[in-house]
Parts: sequence; structure tokens; C-alpha cells
Amino acid sequence: MKRFPYTSFAVLLFLIVSKVTAQTPVVPSSEILLNLKKLNMLGSVLYIAAHPDDENTLMLAYLSKDRLARTGYLSLTRGDGGQNLIGAEQGYNIGLIRTQELLAARRIDGAEQFFSRAYDFGFSKTLDETLNFWDREKVLGDVVWMIRKYQPDVVITRFPPDPRAGHGHHQTSAFLAEEAFKLAGNPASYPDQLKYVKTWQPKRITWNTYSRGFTNQAPTEEKAPYIAVELGGFNPLLGKSYSEIAAESRSQHKSQGFGSSPVRDVRTDYLVHTAGDPAQKDLFDGVDTSWNRVPGSAEVARLVSQVITNFNVAKPEASVPTLVRIHQQLSKLDPSQILVQAKKQEVEKLIQQCLGLWFETNPTEYSAVPGTQVSLKVNVVKRADYPVKLVGLQWTGRAADSTFSTSLALHKAVNVTLNTQLPDNLPVSQPYWLEKPLSKGVFQIDDQRAIGFPENTPLTLTKFTFEIDGQPFTFSKPWTYKFNDPVAGEQYRPFEIRPAVTATLNEPVFIFTTNSPREVQVLVKAQKKGMQGTLRPQVPAGWKVEPASRPFQFNDKYQEEAFSFTITPPNQNQEVTLRAIATVDGQSYATAMKTIEYPHIPSQTIFPPAEAKLARVDVKMLARRIGYIAGAGDDVPAALRQMGATVVMLNGEELSKDLSTYDAIVVGVRAYNTEERLRFFQDKLMNYVKNGGTMLVQYTTSNGLKVPQLGPYPFKLGRDRVSEEEAEMRVLKPAHPLLNAPNKITARDFDGWIQERGLYFAEEWDPAYQAILSGNDVGETPKDGSLLYAPYGKGHFIYTGLSFFRELPAGVTGAYRLFANLVSAGKTK
Repeated sequence: MKRFPYTSFAVLLFLIVSKVTAQTPVVPSSEILLNLKKLNMLGSVLYIAAHPDDENTLMLAYLSKDRLARTGYLSLTRGDGGQNLIGAEQGYNIGLIRTQELLAARRIDGAEQFFSRAYDFGFSKTLDETLNFWDREKVLGDVVWMIRKYQPDVVITRFPPDPRAGHGHHQTSAFLAEEAFKLAGNPASYPDQLKYVKTWQPKRITWNTYSRGFTNQAPTEEKAPYIAVELGGFNPLLGKSYSEIAAESRSQHKSQGFGSSPVRDVRTDYLVHTAGDPAQKDLFDGVDTSWNRVPGSAEVARLVSQVITNFNVAKPEASVPTLVRIHQQLSKLDPSQILVQAKKQEVEKLIQQCLGLWFETNPTEYSAVPGTQVSLKVNVVKRADYPVKLVGLQWTGRAADSTFSTSLALHKAVNVTLNTQLPDNLPVSQPYWLEKPLSKGVFQIDDQRAIGFPENTPLTLTKFTFEIDGQPFTFSKPWTYKFNDPVAGEQYRPFEIRPAVTATLNEPVFIFTTNSPREVQVLVKAQKKGMQGTLRPQVPAGWKVEPASRPFQFNDKYQEEAFSFTITPPNQNQEVTLRAIATVDGQSYATAMKTIEYPHIPSQTIFPPAEAKLARVDVKMLARRIGYIAGAGDDVPAALRQMGATVVMLNGEELSKDLSTYDAIVVGVRAYNTEERLRFFQDKLMNYVKNGGTMLVQYTTSNGLKVPQLGPYPFKLGRDRVSEEEAEMRVLKPAHPLLNAPNKITARDFDGWIQERGLYFAEEWDPAYQAILSGNDVGETPKDGSLLYAPYGKGHFIYTGLSFFRELPAGVTGAYRLFANLVSAGKTK
């Protein structure tokens, strides 16, 4: 079974415009009326930017819920390179979290969400740097694809295509949008796409800016024409202003700390003309947003006006007969038109809403293995006094309809228990963009038709067929596991397809500082009953593993056991990959499992390769007992333990105790932004340093500091960073102990760094501080504030913006050596 099993153009359009939800959302009658009015608006907008949280949620809310336009947001990336204020996830793991946060935001502001294949590789300063990292032709092709696929009348960019945008990704998002605007209507551009979509030329492309004064600051252009858009309105049908909706939407970006309060005031934005036909007064100038643009739709237009005029807020089901007739008329129109498909989907959703139809399928367990039996509970309820029959159910694992003829009684639930066998070839629930490794800065996605979707197309689902006014309506819903939480109440979890067995190593990186052996653990978990086999770690020649294999036997599903192995490294420094392979009935499984769970998003389970990095590295660390003050979330404590230290997490209780027992105290990233308690312990921490302790503070930002001064002497934080991970790092103090003991730091220790050198460097500092390193991106002046050291009393204070929080979890050995020196400052002579 293919992950995207659609073939025809009409079916592709169906998938473009449809939204998959776990259950039919319950909406009040006033919102149903708003959705009815939306049937009369045939204009559409595609908003384009670079990251999650770049989008102007106020503009999206206005377009979707005031102008009632079909509105989409194309984020070129999933935010994989961003910081994480709620946990330690980085890379594609934080990308998964931010994808779900975007989807939650769109459910509030009413827009649709799309992505390109571009990977967020972290902060970039220029368009050229960004395009050098990304595969330009592929990412540009993705933007062309989404314009052709979505067919917007207007494209809006969040940024200009030049340095005014700041971040290089921001510049690139506008640049690629403008290039795609020129190419999408040309059949000679990306002709392979035309097997699935048609060429499309939007009417215009504009840039959304907050200020009129900003429009004439472009480096090479004259003042561009623009229109003003008033966004501060109030929607009485929703009982909210658009700024209130926007704030709620933006507050879904919790991993970025973007909780927002609404501004209840007049708000004017500006749309600056970029290309196409300039708008004179309105965004949709020259665009026919009525049914006149669809040939043969006169009867549809008449019926839509009728259903809006006659809508009874107290009896929404009275609109169902007209909605059914509208659906019949739409079925007579050209199915290749995306507007026709979009409006059919809107009508079908309105019929559900007016009837108060609730239908869902809940497996009795949250996961299953291909080829196994699954028990399902189907629940259907009608909550409007209107005749409806359930006449068919079809579900994954059953090819033929199971025909019913059940009239639904008012408020009376129809509950059906089913047992089905999953197909043997059902793929594991791995996010489709993570099935293959990155290549040239983009996710490898083989199926053109998959590009753009925020999530996998569900493959475990039930199709419900209802008879309404003598007409069949079939609605598909994915299976979702439902349970009751004693605190939160009813909860849903995505249903997962898992491999039969998973093998997960207890660490992603194992550092060997000597040739002494270390213990490695592999957690083997049975994903179905009756699993018996052998676990075998694989290491390259020169490395030894004992025992060579371990047998396992599990009788029950979800049963698990951690198996220990001893790994002995070679004498010489070396970096290799350890793989764990579980063999059952002659079939090998080399897949790990990781579940990301936070209260504000659905749980996300991924199945990466069962492997870890092994590094034999010459690193010495003299600090043996280290206190760690956690900040926004990172895995640095695990790295310190890898080097043999005892790490104590310093909460309020531990900070109240005697700190002199610690060889060093390390402050996690952004702790001085997130941890209120630090202002009460700052004097104690400075006294710890004064009395001989070593304190290392990792990067923090100047906004929202919990203390007036981070160190014993003043220094000012800035926004300086070195975003090129291969940028030369120059030594300013070659003889300084931080670079010489216990490890001699050389240029080789800066090889292999990922994403960046560092961020939020100090930009001004007291003469008591010594700047140790200097670096800069190409074409920039030197940045000397990445590593500051000051002796204070008998102790040592260090501030660093170097991105150890990324490098250490990635197993960058030079970062281990330098970090060991920093925490050992009080132990060297």
C-alpha cells in the first residue's frame, strides 16, 4: 500500500482542499452562518514565509474569517533549527513539535497549512548562504507546486527579498515566492508537475508590512504602490476580534515562548505591490470572487444566497435540504476545478455541522503491527431532528462495504464493535518527510504529490456513508485512540502502526575518554504478542562488544527489557556508528522508537534507525561533581556524565544547600530568561565563585533577564552570532588556561560543528573580562564575545554563546574537549 494512494487529478484536488480531523468539530450556529457566507466567496490567498511563527496570524484570521477567503500558509520549513523553550528536542524532533503547533494555530485562525521540503538549518544571515545550503531548484519547485496546487488568486509574502528581512531564510522565502509567481503559469517550468496539476497564474503578489514608511527603504527600487488593510475589526458571529483570534493562534507556538495577548485597538497593515496587476483599493481588485467565475454555476449561486437568507440560528438542520441541493448542483460542474472541489468539501462539512453529526472510530489500543487483528469501536450520533440513515461502513482491512440501513434517532448513539486484520504491507507510521535522510538541505520525498502536506495521509480510517434526503454522503475519518485522563478528561491519541519489535539505545552518543570498556543499554520492546528472537549490536572492526548477542522472549504486547552490552574502544581516536539489530523469525528489525509528548500537541511517535555514535576521544575533565541549573531544555547534563562527572540538577532546594561541594556549576541555555528563582540565588552564586567555585553560564538573551547582572562584573548581551558552522575560530589568548588545560585546544577541535558556532554573544564587557575566541561569518567584522572569562575572588566566571547545547548531543568531540576545559577551570594550575 502506498502512502499517498491517489491517482486522478480530481482525487488529488479532493486531498488538497480536505482537512483530516479526528472527529467532527462541534460549532455554534453563529459559526455555521459564517461558514455558509463563506460559500459565496470564491477568492483565495496563499501566504508564504520561512518558519513556523513567521506568519502574521492577524492577517490570516482577517482573510479567513472576515473576507472569508480560502487562505493557506506555506512555511518553507518546519522550524527544525529553532530553539526549544519547553524541552530538549532539536533538529527534526523540534520540527515535529512545531508542525503540530502550526496545525493548532490554523485550527484557530482558519487557514490551511503547507510545507516545502526545505530543512531549517538554523540562523542564516544572507539569501546566498540559504540558497547554497538548500537545493534551490527543489525548494523553488515546491513553491511553484503549491501555487499550482492551491491556485491562489493572490500571493502574500511576509518579508521582502532583501536584507530588510533580517534572517536569510526570511529573505529567501520572499525571493522564491516572487520567482515562483513568475514560473507557475509557464508550462515549460517544472513540466513534470503537470501530470498532477495545471499551470496557474495568480493575479498579484504583495508584501505584508506593518509600516508605510518601510515601503520606500528598498535598496534599489522606487516607492512601490500599496494598499492599507484595517485588521482590528470585531466578528459578532464569533464573539471575538481578529486580534483576539490572532493572539490565541500565535500562542500555540509554545515551544518558542510566543504566548501573546491581544491588542484591542485599531490595527492597519499594508500590502506593498511586488508583481502582477497592482491593487488599487482592495487585495482582490480585478479578481472575480463570485460564482460568475465558475461556468454553469448560476443555480449554485442562487441556492447559496437562499440558504444564507433563510438560515435559522435556532434550527440549523432546516438548511440541510438546500445544502443537499447545492451539493447535487456542484457535482454537475467540472470536477477538475479546485474551486468546485473546495466548495463541495465546505458543503459536506456544513451538512455535518447542521445535523450535529458525530462519528468516530476508536481502536481499543493505541498501536498495532501490520498483519495483526485490531478491535474497533465505532460511535455515531445525530443531534438534530432531521432524518438521517447510516447505510454503509468501510474500514481499513475490509475491502467491501458492510451495508447497514440504520435510521439514526435523535441523540441516540449507534455503537458498533468491529474486528479487522490490518494489511501485511501497511507502512509504519513514520512521518513521510523523515523516511529518508536529508540531502542538500532538503527532505527526500519521492512522491511529488506528497509535497506540501503537513502530515501523513491517514491509512487507517473508516468511511461512513449516510443517506440524507435520499442522497449518499461518504465521510472518511482516521482512527484515533480515545481514553480518559483523571485530570484532563477525554483525550485522543493518534493511532500508530509500529514495527513488530523496536530496539532503542539509551544514549545517542557514547564518549570513550580512555580505552576502558563502557556499558551500553538497548531497550527492546515487543509491539505485538509472542515475540522471540535475538538482539545483536554491530560495531566496526577494532571495536569489541560483549556479549555478541542476547536472546529475548516476550509473551505480552508492549513488554520490554533493557539489555546491557560492554563496548571496548580501540586505542586510537575514532568515531563510528553502533547499530542494534533485533532478529525475529529470520526477519531483521533495526528500528528505534521515540515518542514526543507535550500537553498542547498530539503525541508524536517516530521510528529512527536503531543506532548511536561511538567516539573514542582524547578528553580529560578534572571537574568530578557538577551542579546544573536547567534552563529552556538541553542535553548537556548527559554529555557531562559521558565524561565521567556526577551531575546534580540544582532546583530551588538544592540551590539552598552548600554549593561549595561542586567543582563547577553550569547554567543551562536561557535559564536566566526562564527561571524566576535565579534572582533569589544570584548573590549566593556569585559568592560561590568568589570563594573558589567555577560558574559557566551558557547563552541567554537580553530580553526578559531575571537578574540585572549575570556575572560579577557587567557585560552587555547582544544579538551577535556566527551562523556558519565552518567559520574560522581565532584564538585571542593562546596561552590562556581555558585553551590549554587539561586539553590542548587546536583548530581541529572546531571541525565538524553543526548548524552554527554560537549565538547571543556578549557585545560589550567590563575590562575584568578576557575575550578568548573570535569568529565571524563571511563578510562580517570579528565577533569577540563568544567566550568571556573573568577571575573573581578565588574563583572563575565564564559566559559562552558557543552552541554547546547543539554540539554535545551531536557528539562533536572538539566541543567535548573545550567544554571539559571550561568546567575544569578551578582544577587547573
